[in-house]
Amino acid sequence: MLGMHDWSALKDKIKGWGRELGFDAIGIAGTDLGDAEAGLNDWLAAGCHGEMDYMAAHGTKRSRPAELVPGTQAVIMGRMNYRPASADFSGDATQGTVSRYALGRDYHKLLRARLQKLADRIVDEIGEFGYRVFTDSAPVMEVALARNAGLGWRGKHTLLLSREAGSWFFLGEIFVALPLPPDAPTTDHCGTCRACLDACPTAAFTAPYRLDARRCISYLTIELKGAIPTALRSLLGNHIHGCDDCQSVCPWNREAPLTREVDFLPRHGLDVATLLELFAWDAATFNEKLAGSPIRRIGHERWLRNIAVALGNVPATTEIIAALESRNDHASALVREHVAWALVQQRIGLGGLKRTVP
Repeated sequence: MLGMHDWSALKDKIKGWGRELGFDAIGIAGTDLGDAEAGLNDWLAAGCHGEMDYMAAHGTKRSRPAELVPGTQAVIMGRMNYRPASADFSGDATQGTVSRYALGRDYHKLLRARLQKLADRIVDEIGEFGYRVFTDSAPVMEVALARNAGLGWRGKHTLLLSREAGSWFFLGEIFVALPLPPDAPTTDHCGTCRACLDACPTAAFTAPYRLDARRCISYLTIELKGAIPTALRSLLGNHIHGCDDCQSVCPWNREAPLTREVDFLPRHGLDVATLLELFAWDAATFNEKLAGSPIRRIGHERWLRNIAVALGNVPATTEIIAALESRNDHASALVREHVAWALVQQRIGLGGLKRTVP
């Protein structure tokens, strides 16, 4: 059983240890997420989560930390920047655009390991106590908790925003059975700006702070397992895994700091690779090059699906048509369907006709 401690002093130590472990910020949140719970329920009721059934699978555990981990009294939130110096994609349509968070190694293991080390430091200081470490591994309302921990505010694009760090960062948390005093929540600093809302290629934002995942490019290229809706394919441009458009135009990201983590830097030339190069990868090459990457979890089939759509959207060339035709007899019906669509787009474009047919 824990003895008496100066919890405010322990909180200060935790923040210092977090910085030593590579976190760019540490904050402490309480467990009351009542307002966020109501918003989540409305969002789910509207079906905005699409096929992400896990968003609704755990009832109130997502919005009530003490139900997810009994005994939880506070949540330690960690923030770690991932923005690389490169990967400010030039607008070259022949490139495959990958969301910056996925250019390096998978962040899950790195953040979880660092959070575990932070938990170990606390144990060394005060003795054993109840806790659990999470990094996208449980139903946790990270943005709401991070806001309450003073790490930022929920931007109109629904992501956490910080005046010091923009939004190019990962979040992770430790649910603790310790009465740590919470930090003050951060106030909203989006003002009248709507740059993120207007930049979305698929009009996925139905209102400020409201995202319909079913139209979001990140959802369509990562979470969606089946065919990308025909009406949305031409809007994906050359995005092949995720989308950063709403973050890229955000004024708070203009001076966002670069990552200090080598593991988050681009690997295998993903920040400069062309669509044709990536489309040529067979399953073995895909698995080899993307070992340890968050991209690998979508699998080679969806990788080809996404790139086929992107190839259908770029300026037409005989080289692209030949590459698409080489996948005409692919074993996957999903791949064949998207290749067929892309071929129509390319052939129309090569003939000088209007493209983007349904």
